[in-house]
Amino acid sequence: MPHFLIKSENIKDNKIFISDNELYKHVIKALRSKTGERLLFLDENQIQYETKLSEINKNDFACTIEKQYKSERKLDIELYIAQSVLNSDAQVSSIQKATELGVKGIIPLHTDNCAVKESIIKNKIEKWQKIALESVKQCERADIPKVYNLTTLENVINDFEQIIVFAEHYANDDFLTYSKKSKLNKKKKILVIIGPEGGFSESEFEFFKKNNIPLITLGKLIYRADTALAAALTSVIIGVNNE
Repeated sequence: MPHFLIKSENIKDNKIFISDNELYKHVIKALRSKTGERLLFLDENQIQYETKLSEINKNDFACTIEKQYKSERKLDIELYIAQSVLNSDAQVSSIQKATELGVKGIIPLHTDNCAVKESIIKNKIEKWQKIALESVKQCERADIPKVYNLTTLENVINDFEQIIVFAEHYANDDFLTYSKKSKLNKKKKILVIIGPEGGFSESEFEFFKKNNIPLITLGKLIYRADTALAAALTSVIIGVNNE
């Protein structure tokens, strides 16, 4: 069933009224929805509405609410990802995967081996937020992750108490071993850091060591950065929920 985002102000007398031009074009023109079809809506209060399309006009439409409830489709962990920005397709893939896996925030990093110029990254933030929003709609998430402005390793670690770096070089443990020794508190924010395709520089590894930030391996295989992101986040989610 299609899933769309609305504001609670769109609701009146057990109906959802849509006059937004973009949403109208998507539902009525692109998807060619007809009266009687069922549509899902989610408002800013994370209330899910199961509806039936009841009225289509020239510039707006209305849906009758059949059922409403608090959506549970969100991660119950304050999980954030900070990743050295990748080239276009891989970066889009990373944002989509991170959103689908439930992260609360996506933090672009500019590291020593980053393949993208800072000036280009700064102009992409708004676009990446839209990509995250589209992924929210597709996976029916109850909350929307924030794509933050570009930052550095030095700055990002100041906002988190629980930080894990996934990297093959100089890794101390795999995640299973690490989680047994150092239990993560799911009630506190957790930051996962992933490097670029070329990996972190020697000076960055020294930075992690100096700040006592654990280096964790994903195993014997070497992954592309966007795949490493998905594997790392999945490991953390499963590990924290099993504690």
